[in-house]
Amino acid sequence: MKGFLRPTLHPGLQLLALTGLMIAGLCVGSFLAMAAAALFFGLNTAEVSAAMTNPTAHPNAWGLLMAYEGLALAGLGAGAALLPLLLGIGWADYFAPSRPAQARQVLGAMVLIVCIIPLISAAVAWNAGVHFPAALHDFEGWARAKEDQAAVLTQYLTRFPTVGRLLVGLLVVAVVPAVAEELTFRGVVQRNLVQWLGSRHAGVWLAAAIFSAIHVQFFGFVPRFLLGLVLGYLYEWSGNIAVPMAAHFTQNALQLVLVYLAQHGLLGWGFDPDSTEALPWSWVLASGVASAALLWVLSRRVPPRTLSRAGVL
Repeated sequence: MKGFLRPTLHPGLQLLALTGLMIAGLCVGSFLAMAAAALFFGLNTAEVSAAMTNPTAHPNAWGLLMAYEGLALAGLGAGAALLPLLLGIGWADYFAPSRPAQARQVLGAMVLIVCIIPLISAAVAWNAGVHFPAALHDFEGWARAKEDQAAVLTQYLTRFPTVGRLLVGLLVVAVVPAVAEELTFRGVVQRNLVQWLGSRHAGVWLAAAIFSAIHVQFFGFVPRFLLGLVLGYLYEWSGNIAVPMAAHFTQNALQLVLVYLAQHGLLGWGFDPDSTEALPWSWVLASGVASAALLWVLSRRVPPRTLSRAGVL
């Protein structure tokens, strides 16, 4: 396969190319969302903007927001997927040099994500209560206001009165991010950072920090950073993007299903999806032990052709 760019292009230049492709993908996704709004709802740009600014005042805002988020994220993932083609490298060679993914790796990653939830809840509780130094008081106020706005939007988008809405939510909030974000942050960003920095750990940690920071939610930075670390090491150990994708999907899908069950009174125990409180410490401790054991097992089952050893980084 012959591409427009050299396959040996410097990692920094690959990341620069990715940035341009991401911006282009987001623009195309946004344009398609606006076109869908005009086609299916008869709305112009100003009406779409008003609906997205104040969604509760517009009957079609939920569908519009879901379409916009799904298409924008899909555009982001498309940009990452296009980069290997520009380099003249096949998708499998670029994103999954250790192929095919082993079923036990995929299943282990999904079980790990479920086990780690109580531990992550402790990080959520700690991060939500963080206070910045006095010199950053104004920034903290701005950051908390943005966090509150994001929480209100999340509550609106995760109202699932019907199974149909839940299925749309699973597609937009679980499937699309699992594919698009993993292709971008693990498949391209982490891959190139590992090569550029010459260190697996430095690449994984920096990619996790970028993954968390780009969400612009400062009071959720730590738990998302920890999740990024887990996903990053799952990719390094497995050498196949399908493994962190499965884990990412499990994380998002499980949250949505729990929200749906709670909204319809189908859970036998109290569950508040908006709570930032940690789960009981006995759960957190058990979660930490179980997660550490699973991480150790998954790290020990590294296939012969890993990302760093295969020479593709």
